[in-house]
Amino acid sequence: MVDWNSQAEIIKDARAFDRFIHTLLGLYIWEWFTSLDFDWQFITGKRKFRWPMIFYFLNRYCLMFALIGIAIALNVTTEIDCQGLYTFNSLFGNAAVGLSSINLSLRTMAVWSKKWYIVIPLVAVILGHWSLLLHGVLLKAAWSDEMKQCIITETNNRILAISFIYSMAFDFTVLSLTAWKLLYPSTGRSRLVSLIFNDGLIYFVIAFLANLLATIFMLLNLNPVMSIIANVPAAIASTIVACRAVRRLTNFTNQGPELLPSTTQGTTLAFRSGPSVLRPKISTKVNGMSGDGVHVQMETFESPSTGYLDYDAAGNVVKTDAYDPEGQKISKEFKRPPY
Repeated sequence: MVDWNSQAEIIKDARAFDRFIHTLLGLYIWEWFTSLDFDWQFITGKRKFRWPMIFYFLNRYCLMFALIGIAIALNVTTEIDCQGLYTFNSLFGNAAVGLSSINLSLRTMAVWSKKWYIVIPLVAVILGHWSLLLHGVLLKAAWSDEMKQCIITETNNRILAISFIYSMAFDFTVLSLTAWKLLYPSTGRSRLVSLIFNDGLIYFVIAFLANLLATIFMLLNLNPVMSIIANVPAAIASTIVACRAVRRLTNFTNQGPELLPSTTQGTTLAFRSGPSVLRPKISTKVNGMSGDGVHVQMETFESPSTGYLDYDAAGNVVKTDAYDPEGQKISKEFKRPPY
């Protein structure tokens, strides 16, 4: 049976952790580079910067700095302050996890039109989440003369596990609120509704599984290295899906308005029914929000100027005046005299 707490096993796990982190760093750099044009449009002013984008940029670059710090800790060959470096890495890594949850929760607040009974509880949950994440920066690292690099010697698995369980519950709450609002929209299911709902499902599953894996390793508590080996993948997965959700929604709102067919639209034809005339109804509907992230849906139906429309044999509209002398009833004085 493997002795997970033996020095040889810890060194072996540390080497595996080293290679694993470099692979994840390459993955995140690829993700960052392929979406850099989106960031550059805000830097150059091609897109208008709005305050929710603060959390987007903090999310992306906090994780980037954390991964760079971890790479430095794994590749340094001379003795450094390992404790200070790993505290920096933990702080920025946990901040990335918290910011990814904020990015997803902002979508939920927008879907619920910033209703106070949704915003206030979510803000309270966010504050509780951050208090746990900041307390989770509780690990000890030291320089190893044998490996010539920094190694983790002690971690607070209980706080870390609670933080990741809290993250999973938070993400589940955000998904449930979003699904509740968008599953049966009263105005019909638009492409925007489908985008937010489907993305929410996919992104939640990815973030949930990543956090679940990290929680399992922390609860197993095999050794200081194995306890946190899945933390970085969880932070990367949460950040990637949250930032992709922000980019997809931002790009969607820049495509222009979407026209939806009405579910209550009647025929534009009007038929005579005895002496009375049925005129078509005029239906105008505006659905959406004005302001930041606007998506307006409109339906307009024009009423004909006359009470009915005449069509020829080919199905084309016959333009006639409102007064048709041939269709009038002949009065008595115009009748032919009886001789």
